[in-house]
Amino acid sequence: MASAVEQLAKNANFGALGKATELKKRILFVMGALLVYRLGTYIPVPGIDPQIWDEIYSQKGGGILDMFNMFAGGALSRMTIFALNIMPYISASIIMQLAAAMSPQLEAMKKEGEVGRMRLNQYTRYLTVLLASVQAYGLAVGLEAMQSAAGSAVIDPGMFFRVSTVITIVGGTVFLMWLGEQITQRGIGNGISLIIFAGIVAELPRAIAGTLELGRQGQFNFLTLLALFAMVIGVIVFIVFMERAQRRLVVQYPKRQIGNKMTMGDQNHIPLKMNTAGVIPPIFASSLLLLPLTIVGFSGADGGDWTATLAGLLQHGQPAYMLLYGGLIVFFAFFYTAVVFNPQENADMLRKHGGFIPGIRPGAPTASYMDYVLTRITTIGALYLVFICLLPEFMISKFSLPFYFGGTSLLIVVSVTMDTVAQIHSHLIAHQYEGLIKKAKLKGATGRSRRR
Repeated sequence: MASAVEQLAKNANFGALGKATELKKRILFVMGALLVYRLGTYIPVPGIDPQIWDEIYSQKGGGILDMFNMFAGGALSRMTIFALNIMPYISASIIMQLAAAMSPQLEAMKKEGEVGRMRLNQYTRYLTVLLASVQAYGLAVGLEAMQSAAGSAVIDPGMFFRVSTVITIVGGTVFLMWLGEQITQRGIGNGISLIIFAGIVAELPRAIAGTLELGRQGQFNFLTLLALFAMVIGVIVFIVFMERAQRRLVVQYPKRQIGNKMTMGDQNHIPLKMNTAGVIPPIFASSLLLLPLTIVGFSGADGGDWTATLAGLLQHGQPAYMLLYGGLIVFFAFFYTAVVFNPQENADMLRKHGGFIPGIRPGAPTASYMDYVLTRITTIGALYLVFICLLPEFMISKFSLPFYFGGTSLLIVVSVTMDTVAQIHSHLIAHQYEGLIKKAKLKGATGRSRRR
């Protein structure tokens, strides 16, 4: 069976895509959904003067504002209906997961199966609407306070503008939340990750063009530009290597007697990824750093105000920003790994099916050993994530290089691409399995008819 699966995996290629009707429909649905998302990033919020807002954003841009705009696919810089993007939903997911880890009631609800999961998802949606409403109202108030030499960014300030802005932006966030769930169910891969992926990829050509333009203006020479792009390629290769790295725990199953037959003992393994949490820690860390955006980025305060000081500390390349970002990444790497993989549950499952790790007693010793191994490899994975995400910050701080291809964006793009390709291959393998089963049934029916 294993050799058959490996052979199918080798034969599964994108040339067979034309025969997989369901897979084609899924891919077309994802492309259509992402196209709708990209169109939404160009629909402006009513009541905003686009020219004045563009001037204001060019003055206030930088730091967490630019990072937020990167995740939003440029929607914030254009002040569109998707200005908050999917970030309130991510923040709500963080809060719900932390609450589930601390609340026995929510933990019990999570163990209720599909019904409990649906109830938790519904609570997350309600919390998303609440967070998006608060952030949208703060955004509306901040927009009214923003002035440039040409005038106010808001054409007609007042309560009507605030209410309409909250309804518009919250509606855009809820629509993106729904769209992400539809992509997950009817498409390929995680819908939320694909929406963030689409926003980053859409802004990459502009980042490349901006870097080349700086080189043309003479801000750095050709060798520096070449080294910059070589570093980007090296980072991508390193990400691919680390995302595929895993530690395999060997599991032995003893001989069993079923009726009059004695089955041979089987040997399998439990794959533990070096980075079990994937792209979740950088996204969660960025989301938490972006929570004070309403106060810092849109306060309209003077340089002497405490918000201006906080904004300066949260600029790219600043030690406080890098320390907070790195610490949050490490925290969420361990937290999300603990959510995804429970050593005690896996040890109980092994004992239930008669499996054991050679040299380790079943039960509590197996759980302790799994936890020990998982802690070590998660430490390496967390340090890898911190290195990838803080590398551009270090280069900006120490060498003033325009490293626009940030480690967080590259990590998300590469990881989501690998996950999507893996899911496409899985669908192709399943399609080939169905073809083999149909051929086997057809041959069996033909053989029986000939014998008759």
